Amino acid sequence: MLKQEQLESLLTRAMASQADFVEIFEEDGMNESISMLNDIVEKVNRSQKAGVGIRLYKGVQSVYGYSNQQDMDSLNQLVDDLRSGLGKEDKETTVSLHYTKIENKHPVLQDPFQTSLKEKVQLLSRLDRCAKKEDDRIVKTTSGLLSVKQHVQIANSTGRWVEDTRVRTRMVCSAYAQDEKTMQTGFYGPGASAGLEFFATTTPEAIAKEACRVALVLLDAKDCPSGKMPVIIDNGFGGVIFHEACGHALEATSVSKNQSVFANKLGQQIASTKVTAIDDGTIVNGWGSENIDDEGNLQQKRVLIKDGILTSYMVDRLNGRRMHMEPTGSSRRQSYKYEPTSRMSNTYIAAGTDSFEEMFTGIKRGLYAKNMGGGSVDPQTGEFNFAVTEGYLIEDGKITVPVKGASLIGTGSEILMNIDRVSDNLKRGQGMCGSISGSIAVDVGQPAIRVSSITVGGTSNE
Repeated sequence: MLKQEQLESLLTRAMASQADFVEIFEEDGMNESISMLNDIVEKVNRSQKAGVGIRLYKGVQSVYGYSNQQDMDSLNQLVDDLRSGLGKEDKETTVSLHYTKIENKHPVLQDPFQTSLKEKVQLLSRLDRCAKKEDDRIVKTTSGLLSVKQHVQIANSTGRWVEDTRVRTRMVCSAYAQDEKTMQTGFYGPGASAGLEFFATTTPEAIAKEACRVALVLLDAKDCPSGKMPVIIDNGFGGVIFHEACGHALEATSVSKNQSVFANKLGQQIASTKVTAIDDGTIVNGWGSENIDDEGNLQQKRVLIKDGILTSYMVDRLNGRRMHMEPTGSSRRQSYKYEPTSRMSNTYIAAGTDSFEEMFTGIKRGLYAKNMGGGSVDPQTGEFNFAVTEGYLIEDGKITVPVKGASLIGTGSEILMNIDRVSDNLKRGQGMCGSISGSIAVDVGQPAIRVSSITVGGTSNE
């Protein structure tokens, strides 16, 4: 990492231009992945990356560059190249940094990079051995253990100078079940901003059992009918719909350019009064948590929607300038190779007061979406199409047969207004989110919610 005098020299050099703000982002990180097929290690990958990203602002104009060469000659040349993008030099200034020590709210008890490869392989082997014992119809398992350690240092022309170390671990399992008619797959992949101690409570065996359970259920599933109907979306990863169809539309990246259905709607009702939605980057050891964002601001708990009223956007520094709003600690990036922008962290619909069992009352014909998969979204309109990876028919208020081939089709604004029940069983799931600043770790979550009417796509002729 660069020393104080080096950072100050680079910042001062960059500010001797038409720039009114300069930021230096440094990264030194390690990634490791271990993959296993049927209890046999297939691949072990470990990589290390280090580099520096520098950006200059002039009003709402931004220039950004990066280098994996961290010597001063290379970085001075990078600064000079960026300065030329803003016009001729026109001022003299001196930048002085003031180091701020950041409290670590996400303790790591067992660093995966200080743990032997043998011990980590044994964790995965426990998963695979458990899956084999679940049912004779489980014919294959693929599993992986993913570990990330990223140390960042951020300094800017306001004098702020901070550091943070982020550690994340995740274990994933895909189980394949087969009978005489078909083969089906179940997936489960929990993780946390924690070390390997995470798997003492979220055990490899529990991960294997959940993946196998889903695969086995789908063997007996029939084709899903289609049409408008009430849908109950279960807790946990069901929150991916809010994340994709609504969350991205609340990021300043799209709001500042009026490319969001929710632009200019602060203080207005955009959802059912049952809905309170939160993006919280401070959850202890949360998969999407960090002590600081990638602009060096302290992470925050952001209440986006309160009782159906839009109360906040997720704002980064540059888009905050466009919107005349202060940053909310929402700036994130995959690595030094990406300029940061507003992104989600741990985003969820808050727990309500309705009981899960009562949510089914009065539904003559509907769908219970227990597990959600991927989909597509138009962030400007909020239109989405999401696959239901595990679903069940609701008939006369009761869960009946499992169904396959279901999808949910609609718009984010529509689904928010049509939520008429919110349960008290909040749960979060883990995933990766891709956008213009790369792929980042995010939690999505919600309690079970009931949508009074939504279009269900299906494959049944009934």
